[in-house]
Amino acid sequence: MIDTYKPPLVWRWDKPSGGKFASINRPISGSTHERELPIGNHPHQLYSVATPNGVKVTIMFEELLSLGYEEAEYDAWLIKIGDGDQFSSGFVKANPNSKIPALMDYSAAEPIRIFESGAILLYLAEKFSAFIPSIPSVRAECLSWLFWQMASTPYLGGGFGHFYAYAPEKYEYPINRYAMEIKRQLDVLDKALSKSEYLAGNEYSIADMATQPWYGTLVSGKLYNAQQFLEVDQYTHVKRWSNSIQKRSAVQRGTRVNRVWGDKSKQVSERHQKSDLD
Repeated sequence: MIDTYKPPLVWRWDKPSGGKFASINRPISGSTHERELPIGNHPHQLYSVATPNGVKVTIMFEELLSLGYEEAEYDAWLIKIGDGDQFSSGFVKANPNSKIPALMDYSAAEPIRIFESGAILLYLAEKFSAFIPSIPSVRAECLSWLFWQMASTPYLGGGFGHFYAYAPEKYEYPINRYAMEIKRQLDVLDKALSKSEYLAGNEYSIADMATQPWYGTLVSGKLYNAQQFLEVDQYTHVKRWSNSIQKRSAVQRGTRVNRVWGDKSKQVSERHQKSDLD
């Protein structure tokens, strides 16, 4: 018989939660230490690391630069989340939720902070009038998929990824529960992509930039090593879409920024000028 957990009347945080990322989780917000964020020479200052959420924004910057928007130049500073950099006083000012990525825009009269990856993508798309459709119906489709990704991915990262890959012990119920939901989400994507090249139609947009680093990486076998477990080969339209996006030169550059693991040739811990990616 498996022992079941009986919740106490009042929950107390009296021990680490366990798992690979236990040290970065706590039930309170705010800073743990004083340290200001560095500021480079470009108008956009990004503070991040190359997780699926982080690369959304570096991909967006590289895509903008590839279109010739020189005003989209940026500095990308590495935030070592395992070391608790996201709890510095400077980072908390940029993002009170202490999660990467965080962006400061110094191009206006007053600095503008933007946090949450979806908000940053939308902010940059509107600022440069790029990668967001102008036709109202197509724009609505793009934004619907963008917010679908923001709402759905916690099941993939915080749910399935945690219990399948990172939890200190494996339990059948949570893994089954989240695997079922992820397969449903993949099916939603696959059916949508069977009807169009990209999520909002025939044009690549911020909806694709937001979604591909999570679900595309999953079906490519580069996330959680779960491709066989989830039978990802059956999602043929998701795989076609992901493979196409991964061939884009801006995507290949953006995924290298703030990366400090894996293939050494693909690691660029910080990016302050175009030549950093040469």
